[in-house]
Amino acid sequence: MRILIVVVAVLALGAGATAYALRSPDAQISVAVEEGPVELTSGRLMFVDEVSGKVASVPLTSPGGPRRVSSLSCKRFYTAAGNGLCLADGSGPLPGTSAVFVDRGLTERKRMAVAGVPNRAKLSEDGRMASWTTFVTGDSYAQAGTFSTRTAIYDQDTEVYSSNLEGTRVAGMKTTNDMNWWGVTFTPDDRTYYATLSTGGKTYLVQGDATEESAKTVRENAECPSLSPDGKRVAFKKRVPGDGARPWRQHVLDLTTMVETPLAETRGIDDQVVWLDNDTIAYGLPGEGIWAVQANGEGAPRQLVPHASSPSVVSGGRG
Repeated sequence: MRILIVVVAVLALGAGATAYALRSPDAQISVAVEEGPVELTSGRLMFVDEVSGKVASVPLTSPGGPRRVSSLSCKRFYTAAGNGLCLADGSGPLPGTSAVFVDRGLTERKRMAVAGVPNRAKLSEDGRMASWTTFVTGDSYAQAGTFSTRTAIYDQDTEVYSSNLEGTRVAGMKTTNDMNWWGVTFTPDDRTYYATLSTGGKTYLVQGDATEESAKTVRENAECPSLSPDGKRVAFKKRVPGDGARPWRQHVLDLTTMVETPLAETRGIDDQVVWLDNDTIAYGLPGEGIWAVQANGEGAPRQLVPHASSPSVVSGGRG
């Protein structure tokens, strides 16, 4: 993609500061960019800039302001504890993905070739456990049975690599050819996770054990879970009547009471949302940027970052 860059002085950014306007080739999209390194620094929101396709960041205190843009190209990006996971298009002649692990300065540490098209990326709270989902066939979750996914879990400390969760034993279920897994989210013990299982035309929220390679279903009609920072709730998308192309509404499930709360965002969100804190959820909307909504079902959605996707919040580093 050819990007047009316009340089202008912006005094509001501070004495001597300079902002760059990045514009798409058709000049339909323009974003303000400020000088400065893009690092996994606490207090910043990371995302993929939709104009350049690069990883970028903004202060959490001013998400709508000028962004800093790196040289790292990703389709999906996630950060935790000073570690970054980038899903980028593969370099071969066939559709493929590169899972790229980067450090706090976005310098590449490790790269793994993965089959399929980039879709979901996640790290555990301490940055040790990584998971990603790719579409092997199809490119939409909207119609069950029309797609196939491959979801992996990788332990960065032991280098144990489970390249496909479809071999996981699920209590009370027989393993079938139509099973698809996606959207892993880890608990702090680096062993337990929640994920989506699709089979028989239904989706399930499952709780899995990465060590035992086993799982159990928690509830039906739940996709793309994301565990809250306090570990007490899971945000997920639930199929509801309405738009056949995007038939979902975001909900939050209390894991103790099993009571679910629909969120104020009523547009169909096809994303694995992230928690900015215990009270706020962020997500990407194609063509609309990154938005946030309260996790208790109250309030109204608000835009955080225009022309952006794949948000995640920088947390502290590993000890």
